Amino acid sequence: MKKMVITGANGYLASLVQLFNKDKFEFTRVSRSDVDYNNPAAVAAYFDGLDFDVLFHTAANATTADCENDPAGTHRVNCESAIEIAKVCRAKGRRMIFISTEQLFNGKNEPGPFAEDVKPSCVTAYGQQKAEVDAWMRENMDDYVILRLSWMFGMAMPGIKPSPGIVGNVLAALKNDKPTLFTCNEKRCMTYAQHLADQFAKICELPTGVYNFASSNSLTTYEAARVIAEKLVERGLFSPEAVERCILPNKERYADRFRDFRLDNTKTAAAGIELGTLESDVERCLADFGW
Repeated sequence: MKKMVITGANGYLASLVQLFNKDKFEFTRVSRSDVDYNNPAAVAAYFDGLDFDVLFHTAANATTADCENDPAGTHRVNCESAIEIAKVCRAKGRRMIFISTEQLFNGKNEPGPFAEDVKPSCVTAYGQQKAEVDAWMRENMDDYVILRLSWMFGMAMPGIKPSPGIVGNVLAALKNDKPTLFTCNEKRCMTYAQHLADQFAKICELPTGVYNFASSNSLTTYEAARVIAEKLVERGLFSPEAVERCILPNKERYADRFRDFRLDNTKTAAAGIELGTLESDVERCLADFGW
């Protein structure tokens, strides 16, 4: 059984991967209580002392406001420490799997979806930090997998709390009868996180390279929210009136520049990794959790 170090071990994606792959890997869990990502030198020393075959790096500060308000501090966490970990993997001759992001393309003016060989253009500190690590690994490493993730969604499980996702946001609006705005001037892929957990062992064996991990989507965020809400209505969980009251269009946000940073998943699918569409992912998620 391969030994795998997994960072951000308490996070949603890392927790799913561990839960559904515990019979495939011997996991060494690394969380913020183990290492200070604000200290890249200490990070390098810590990971150099670990024994592993593969390192899965999910740890990051993905809060956009934090990255914009403290670009230097979050650069140490998201970029400098990640590169130190990559250097350790290179020196040990071990594979690194790195979570990158769709945000590499949030500065593009042309419409997506974007393939792996398209030059990134990002206007946020978080996207720029991830892009820097992404580029460093491609230029300096021989054994790696970079997963450029879309907006992931899932639901809570015992001991596993999901990050905010489109399905959870729609459910929260309807359950709390709270009018909630969803962006009209944006298209992005939205992916059921279970795909990552189910196919993680296969992902670990992919040829070295960059892979877009995103289910296909042609809808705006508002249109996607309406699709999800209507599926919940079909199941008799909420009324059409509740949808009209709570799932509302935000026509002002990004009105000055329509955002489209969807990812093209053609390469990933050709490598044997199965992804879906927004609609099929939502159907599966609701079915998995008994909705």
